[in-house]
Amino acid sequence: METNKIKQLQGFGQNVWLDFLDRKLINSGQLKKLIEEDGLRGMTSNPAIFEKAISGSTDYDEQIRELAATHQNNEAIFYELAITDIQNAADLFKPVFERGQDGYISLEVSPHLAHDTNRTIRQAVELWRKVDRENVMIKIPATTDGLPAIRKTISEGLNINITLLFGLNRYEEVTEAYLSGLEDRIEAGQPVNHIASVASFFLSRIDVLVDPLLETKGHPEMKGEVAIACAKQAYQIYKRVFSSERFKKLQEKGARPQRVLWASTGTKDPSFPDTKYVDALIGPQTVNTIPLETLEAYRDHGHPENRLEKDLDKAIQTLAQLKKTGINIDEITAQLESEAIEKFNKPYDQLLEAIEDKKGHTIAAIDA
Repeated sequence: METNKIKQLQGFGQNVWLDFLDRKLINSGQLKKLIEEDGLRGMTSNPAIFEKAISGSTDYDEQIRELAATHQNNEAIFYELAITDIQNAADLFKPVFERGQDGYISLEVSPHLAHDTNRTIRQAVELWRKVDRENVMIKIPATTDGLPAIRKTISEGLNINITLLFGLNRYEEVTEAYLSGLEDRIEAGQPVNHIASVASFFLSRIDVLVDPLLETKGHPEMKGEVAIACAKQAYQIYKRVFSSERFKKLQEKGARPQRVLWASTGTKDPSFPDTKYVDALIGPQTVNTIPLETLEAYRDHGHPENRLEKDLDKAIQTLAQLKKTGINIDEITAQLESEAIEKFNKPYDQLLEAIEDKKGHTIAAIDA
């Protein structure tokens, strides 16, 4: 009998997380089944995922009714709802975590704080304490204002998932924030051996923005190549940074490498294979957070093989050729960061509106 294709990825050193979370997944037993049968080793959430979960079902209505009696602030209600789901999912992953095989689940600070360092730090620490689970990561965006927040929260001993990361230069800055945070903590006489962190590259969105420009400039043969080329270069940065003498000194104190995580790996262009961004980026000490439909597709017809360091010359040539076409990848990634923040702000605001609507329906039902 053929080994499950999702589980096969573990043989290449890659752990699969699920880029999806809702209460039904937890309560129905489906998440437990994914952990046991597919070897799922973690989960990520974001405002868009929670917006669909809360507005698209009645699973949260009872808790909203209870919270509405004591919480007037819809954001406070949302985080109580989210924390309930995060805690329950974290508990299901606890055996994975205790075996040292990941088992992390992520909760994001408000996207409205993407350019506010101090409030990001405060909310990250508050969420960390409220969730109260060792196997949780708090998500902080890789914005210019997010970088000092990443350093500070690492120094405070939090597990951090750096999100909304697109560019290679910014990734260098993210690794610097991580290393500096560890150094700050060691200097304060605090342990670092429990701290886990991932740097989450958002991939398919790069191709979504770049590919039409390549078509316009007469280079359709490069379509679907840029995001993977960037990821392969990012992995080389990861290997350099976390084999450096600087990190080795931290490692002697128990520090762990901050792994790269491939995010936005669902294929958005229907002309590409639906497993494109999974198959291309399999490699040691990496994580891939996969939408549920992509996970199901990969289980059915994925092709597990270590490809992350294959064709490195081609990746370098792709980025060099991109520059020759007049497309500035730094401008592209800056635009993607700005757009991504707005894309999370919108569903975040919508989920707060959905909570308000559900509160109104509850009041109307009581009055009736």
